[in-house]
Amino acid sequence: MFDVQQPKQKIFAIANQKGGVGKTTTTLNLAAAIAEAGFKVLVMDLDPQGNASTGLGSHADARAFTTYDVLIGTQVEPRFIQKTDIENIDLVPSTTDLSSADIELASAKNRSEMLRKVLSNSDLSKYDYILLDCPPSLNVLTVNALIAAHALIIPLQSEFFALEGLSQLLMSVREVRDLGNPDLRIEGVVLTMYDARNRLSLQVEEDARENLGELIFKTVIPRNVRISEAPSFAMPVLSYDSRSKGAEAYRALAQEILARR
Repeated sequence: MFDVQQPKQKIFAIANQKGGVGKTTTTLNLAAAIAEAGFKVLVMDLDPQGNASTGLGSHADARAFTTYDVLIGTQVEPRFIQKTDIENIDLVPSTTDLSSADIELASAKNRSEMLRKVLSNSDLSKYDYILLDCPPSLNVLTVNALIAAHALIIPLQSEFFALEGLSQLLMSVREVRDLGNPDLRIEGVVLTMYDARNRLSLQVEEDARENLGELIFKTVIPRNVRISEAPSFAMPVLSYDSRSKGAEAYRALAQEILARR
């Protein structure tokens, strides 16, 4: 248990327009680490692929209501929320139906602010943290998440073109601030799939810290077979192998975030 005071509710968007960077993995395991610390977490899956939903044990045929219903509704109704097998974590799941949201919302008035309005109109006060798992693109779903969020967490894969893709996302953050969320802050950038034995990982970390300074979390998430295996068992790595290096890394990341509250 972390020695921190009970925070006011925080809404985090976990986003990167590049796929395969560990975005959903970070959402799941950060949620699990925060929940393990005794805080109540709601995960909202905004990715039509629904990987976060599957990773929290939600079966596709059991998803009667999804984040699609949230976006087209007026509030997050209790029936939209699923309990998970992980203590302190609830879920609003996703299905491929959400993939049509880009088209359907394109002509909607204030389409970028729909999620924020729904959340502000909902009684979610029992949750200390709401984590928004975004799709790997800068589409209307991701923009909705950024408009609704207090802060952004960016997973950054330790590879050659990582920083190049990051610049586009940082430009989008500036646009979102102009668009309607001037208080959106970048909580931090977390290096994922990090291999300290690999010269490239070390170079990416050096470049990232040189260019972004304190925006880079001290914690790095290692390449770890347990992190890779856990989703196939529909659970975060903290549940799958609590003592693994991957689990310990996500606990350390959660501690960094919780300490800031």
